[in-house]
Amino acid sequence: MAQKGDEVEQFQVLEEKIELLLQYVVSIQREKEELKERIRVQEEKCGALNDEVEKLRQNRDKAKQKILSLLEKIERLGI
Repeated sequence: MAQKGDEVEQFQVLEEKIELLLQYVVSIQREKEELKERIRVQEEKCGALNDEVEKLRQNRDKAKQKILSLLEKIERLGI
């Protein structure tokens, strides 16, 4: 009879370990989803920042062209 008690106890230990493992897996899956969402948000921010940098470059180039145009006009006037 002692063996059956040992077997039952072993099954209970195994069941507890499996339950802990399942909880760990669920926790890891939840963390994975949270990290995926954080990555998505960061990628959106990077995209927005890249767009802003491109707009700033375009504005800088336009300003540079206007300055060059004004300098050419001043030069033509001989000033």
